Amino acid sequence: MSLELSDKRVLVTGGAGLVGSHLAARLSEDNHVVVADDLSKGVRERVPDGVEFVQADMTDADDVAEAVTEDLDIVFHFAAYTDTNYGNPRQLFEENTEMTYNVLERMQEVGVSNIAFTSSSTIYGEAPRPTPEDYAPLEPISIYGSSKLADEGLLSTFAHSYDFTVYMYRFANIVGPNQRGNVIPDFIEKLLEDPETLEILGDGRQEKSYLHVEDCIDAMCHVVEHADRDYNVYNLGTRTTTSVTTIANIVADVLDLDPEFEYTGGDRGWTGDVPKMRLSIEKLSALGWEPDGSSDEAVRRAAEELAEELRAEYE
Repeated sequence: MSLELSDKRVLVTGGAGLVGSHLAARLSEDNHVVVADDLSKGVRERVPDGVEFVQADMTDADDVAEAVTEDLDIVFHFAAYTDTNYGNPRQLFEENTEMTYNVLERMQEVGVSNIAFTSSSTIYGEAPRPTPEDYAPLEPISIYGSSKLADEGLLSTFAHSYDFTVYMYRFANIVGPNQRGNVIPDFIEKLLEDPETLEILGDGRQEKSYLHVEDCIDAMCHVVEHADRDYNVYNLGTRTTTSVTTIANIVADVLDLDPEFEYTGGDRGWTGDVPKMRLSIEKLSALGWEPDGSSDEAVRRAAEELAEELRAEYE
């Protein structure tokens, strides 16, 4: 069922990260927002002023109990390992699913039944494009994608068997300010260190859809306020894609540089990398939401924001 995001008490787990902090800022205008984050990757300073903060590890039952309280109207569960190339894959899988199960179990215990969850395009694996929400079979090729698919299974069970309302977001690549460890900030950092050459993983032809975090937040809120089923699954992305070489060109242009590109070779950047991804957003469009710009425009906007931040760090 839809839920108006006004005068509500909202918990955002992982709310000191990229998407969580932007969502907390947006929702705090009309709601009481609580952010729970263990700060292993998130940054405390990103939590907006006026937002209640709880330092909590969602793998710890006591911390989860402190964060998930009976007075909540909805939980936005973002806390997760988000690196598709994480060095300890077993830890990523076990702790991602443990965090989700802990949150769901505690919500059930205290009678909170609305949850919004950030899944990922990686659950589709190497699927035909554009990929709709009802595409099957789902065959993820990374442990990260496998963990998100396992989380989706848990959420489906709680929606269909325990009277939960679930808003599920399958993200394209979300980009924006304060982001680190993504292709855009990585290219900026490399070029600030060496303006002459830029190493690019793979052959540069990897092609994916990029969505700016502000558009992402708009879409997430729109789904909560307009989707009307117990279990709501929506792709969030743009209708266009951007290649890695195009990202390199955009970043070089933003930095006013003309580096030589050096490719490592192969059709993907690392094991588990999906070389080409574009999600169908027809279902989201039918619900009344469209992205403001193209994938290239999202990349350029993020590159400009990140270049300003990172230049300041390098000075």
